[in-house]
Amino acid sequence: MSHTALIRSHRKPRRSASTLAMRAGVAGGVLSTLAVAGASGSASAAEPVTQTIELPTLTADLSAQVAQSADATQQAAANYELQAERDAAAASAAKQAKADLAEAKKKAEAKKKAEAARKAAAERAASRSAERATLTASASTDTSASAGSSASTSTSTATGSAAAVIAFVKAQVGDAYVSGGTGPNSWDCSGLVQAAFKQVGVDLPRVSQDQSTAGTQVGLSNLQPGDILYWGSAGSAYHVGVYVGDGMFVGAQNPSTGVVERPLDYDPPTGAVRVL
Repeated sequence: MSHTALIRSHRKPRRSASTLAMRAGVAGGVLSTLAVAGASGSASAAEPVTQTIELPTLTADLSAQVAQSADATQQAAANYELQAERDAAAASAAKQAKADLAEAKKKAEAKKKAEAARKAAAERAASRSAERATLTASASTDTSASAGSSASTSTSTATGSAAAVIAFVKAQVGDAYVSGGTGPNSWDCSGLVQAAFKQVGVDLPRVSQDQSTAGTQVGLSNLQPGDILYWGSAGSAYHVGVYVGDGMFVGAQNPSTGVVERPLDYDPPTGAVRVL
């Protein structure tokens, strides 16, 4: 059976000229037959006319073109998807790189600040050590000359207000050194001296520079228990302590040692003042 479909025509088919002539030629021959069958033929409806329409055949070339078009469409979609994935990966990588760079800069800045702080601390320590060495050398003559006199004062016994000051500073030995500390369990050098003299009603300045000029200047060869010792120049001292007799002093030295009692030759002072 042919692959073409039989489709009923929706309109009366056109007749060609040859068909009309042939039908005219045979009209007479069949007229009698039509007359005989007229009675029945007139009552019968005319037979429907059908026409066969042949659809175009799908060729192999057209099939190949359709297949190629489908493959091309599929490949294009795959390419778009791959490009989208690459773009997303590139954006993510760029974002991560930016974050890593910011973190690296932050760490570098913190390291730079820490190094600067360490360098500044080292420079301050070196400057203080150099100043102490210079002052110690300049005072070594006075210290040597006053050794005999110091021996005579080292056996003196504090009384009255001086005894109260000495008792207070000795009671703090072992406490921590904290810059700016004023007690009760942590001190800096001038904070300890100020608190000690406050026990006997003497209101001293807060800082070492001012305490070094708060009383009468006395020579290191004429020390008495309760005198304030200072390191550095009078009016610009960087450290103070209290002479407690017997060639000893008490002071809040540094964060490593805290409040200690030490002999004068442990760290020879530059000068002293007497306020009692």
